Amino acid sequence: MRLKIRGGTVDHGQPSLCLTCRSATIVNGRRLRDEIVECSRVGGRVGFEVSQCSAYVNRNHPSVREMEEMAWVLRTDPTKSRIGFVQASKLKPADRYVLPDEWD
Repeated sequence: MRLKIRGGTVDHGQPSLCLTCRSATIVNGRRLRDEIVECSRVGGRVGFEVSQCSAYVNRNHPSVREMEEMAWVLRTDPTKSRIGFVQASKLKPADRYVLPDEWD
């Protein structure tokens, strides 16, 4: 029987979380060890491979702002008694629900 213990010893074979984080800027040089990782959430350079991070945001998933742009909004037109979906990008900014900037 195999058990998985959370918060136990780190698996050193796993790549750094920074490689898939939206907040990371990674610069690689010619040599294998030439790598600079800058984190906009931490506000500086990260000099080690990260296994856990409370500010991690997966860059493969769309941000809240991107999901808002592709969303369809249900609108009603009381004068014509019509109900239907409209793309959020086709509405005026005042007519769509806009999330605060901290959700980027």
